[in-house]
Amino acid sequence: MWPYPKIVAHRGAGSLAPENTLAAMRYARKHGFRGVEFDVMLAADGVPILMHDPQFGRTVAGTGSVNQHAAAQLQKMDAGAWFGPHFAGEPVPGFEEIAHFCRASDIWMNVEIKPAPGCEAATGEAVARHAGRIFAAELQTAPTAQSAARLPLLSSFSIEALLAAKAAAPTMPRALLVDALPADWQARCGQVGAGALHLNHKALTAEAALAVKQAGLGLFCYTVNDPVRARLLLSWGVDGFCTDRLDLIGPDFADAR
Repeated sequence: MWPYPKIVAHRGAGSLAPENTLAAMRYARKHGFRGVEFDVMLAADGVPILMHDPQFGRTVAGTGSVNQHAAAQLQKMDAGAWFGPHFAGEPVPGFEEIAHFCRASDIWMNVEIKPAPGCEAATGEAVARHAGRIFAAELQTAPTAQSAARLPLLSSFSIEALLAAKAAAPTMPRALLVDALPADWQARCGQVGAGALHLNHKALTAEAALAVKQAGLGLFCYTVNDPVRARLLLSWGVDGFCTDRLDLIGPDFADAR
């Protein structure tokens, strides 16, 4: 059973606010979304921060890379001006800041562990360790559907990152990210202890969706921006998906079929 929200705001607030920022999480909450997806990397000092691109230039001005700068340096950088003047000065947030905000705001988190090359294990370990500390109370109580729905789901394309996350926080839920369904998807999910498979919706077929569900795994897709396609995916048994188009696909979209 999928205990999480079905419709999730991609990178915080899709197209409404600068991605992977506190402003994005606030916008998602304001628009009624109960789940967000975002990306986490490691700063040079091993602190997990929110960022999608390993190199500067798109959401943060300048040149250089995330893993060459300490968290304190990154958190002074402007991650909002690229999106619009209204968001100028919005800082790069730390994972702990966002996790505490989402926990307090009752927002579920799909946390993509997005390591820079060579930092796979370190990133997976750090994200899981920080998440485990923040959600220690939930992890220590007997699991229920309600408590499971509060725990973040740690996902990654990196097997190494997920194995490190598993070692650091064995009871924290995990999901394997793939672009298309590989032949050995069941073995990979078993290897990392994944309870869900996340994949590009463009590569999904009805037959593949059925196979994943029959294997007892949660099935989540990215990034679905067309309501017609969204309804088709839900009809195939997809448990949830993330979207940029919060204006077209609202938080209760799945309930309105």
